[in-house]
Amino acid sequence: MDINSKIFVAGHRGMVGSAIVRELQRQGYKNLVTRTHSELDLTNQQAVDRFFEEEKPEYVFLAAAKVGGIWANSQSPADFMYQNMMMEMNVIHAAWQNNVTKLLFLGSSCIYPRMAPQPISESCLLTSSLEQTNEAYALAKISGLKYCEYLNRQYATDYISLMPTNLYGPNDNYHPEDSHVLPALIRRFHEAKEAGAESVVCWGDGSPLREFLYVDDLANLCVFLMNNYSGNETVNAGTGKEISIKALTELVADIVGFKGRIEWDDSKPNGTPRKLLDVSKAKSLGWTYTTSLKDGIVKAYQDFQSRSR
Repeated sequence: MDINSKIFVAGHRGMVGSAIVRELQRQGYKNLVTRTHSELDLTNQQAVDRFFEEEKPEYVFLAAAKVGGIWANSQSPADFMYQNMMMEMNVIHAAWQNNVTKLLFLGSSCIYPRMAPQPISESCLLTSSLEQTNEAYALAKISGLKYCEYLNRQYATDYISLMPTNLYGPNDNYHPEDSHVLPALIRRFHEAKEAGAESVVCWGDGSPLREFLYVDDLANLCVFLMNNYSGNETVNAGTGKEISIKALTELVADIVGFKGRIEWDDSKPNGTPRKLLDVSKAKSLGWTYTTSLKDGIVKAYQDFQSRSR
């Protein structure tokens, strides 16, 4: 990308999209194009086509998505599939029709099989069944990355895909029911601390292992790949390190300052037992993360506090 290239960041108000905008601005890119949902409904094909015809962006970061945790995914699978499929297909198709130079599609590590060999390499895609609790979202994301791959093969486009592990950081969703595990824990322990609660109940038994990547590190990788990678195979984004949900819960409680008991409700689902990405491909391209989990959670908690005032 040239410093003056016209760059469209779809989903710029979300956690990932806003981080990409920050990273682009930090690196000196000046010609950024953004639209709020009220200005451009990405599920509306005609509106998206009209936007691309008028604006003619040269590069596209597709970070827009309907996202949520286990509860939200299990309660609204049809919504998760439809909205994500429509956004992806409309933006990618319009990019192709309007000769976008390069597009980066952001997926999720949930695209990989539930029982994939650990750590999960990019080649594990579609080798066995998905985790049922977020199957609809995963199928939508697989469709998006496959559409990019098929356009590359059929029309020689330069569309790439990036599969992040669990993300957290500034501008996260801290909704009590719709959020992912780390922001949900931050809110739960903060509210328990403020209320002087003696205990906090967490879902499952704490045994699942998870990997977490600070969102500003992901944004740095997005810009890096846009400038340094082309290929049909997706690229994993993560730290290559994992932590149990139990240890994560204790770490968040300590950072927030909650001194009470942590109890576990093992009648609730754990989700995938383990989900660690093989990040050797990103490393071989010359990239690695820089923010430790503890430092990232401290920053995320500060963001939560600034937004909840």
